[in-house]
Amino acid sequence: MAERSQYEELARQISAIGAVKREMARGLPPECPPASAVVLTLLEKHGEMRTSRLAELMAIDMSVTSRHVTHVADRGWIERRRDPQDGRSRLLRISDSGERLLAQLSAHLVEALAAHLHDWSNEDVAQLNTLLSRLRTSFGDCRARGGPPHETTTTAPLS
Repeated sequence: MAERSQYEELARQISAIGAVKREMARGLPPECPPASAVVLTLLEKHGEMRTSRLAELMAIDMSVTSRHVTHVADRGWIERRRDPQDGRSRLLRISDSGERLLAQLSAHLVEALAAHLHDWSNEDVAQLNTLLSRLRTSFGDCRARGGPPHETTTTAPLS
């Protein structure tokens, strides 16, 4: 287990990631705030789903999710249809224009990362990807267990 001072430094570094996220969000079109991009990304990745599932994936309240869904639906980036299994519910799916927008956003993000990390080696970028994926997995494992890991708990290996 790492020393406490290493966890304190890690906490500072993770807090500072907010500045990186804000810089990346500056490149988004004004009509597409970060939460809208997240909605589109999740629908593309996971396919058609109910708003309740989207709220789960975004880890935010249903009412907030509904506002984000309305925003992207009003712009034609997603489609809503009745759930055939429950007529009271709607299924959400990314539209063709949403897919085109997401492709543009993704291209912009990749270009911005390449510009900011131009002096990083392929190995450095690969190591960062591996460690960030491992960090996300560790936190996902914590949620699945209902709390933080105990000292004896190990993190699942990366696939």
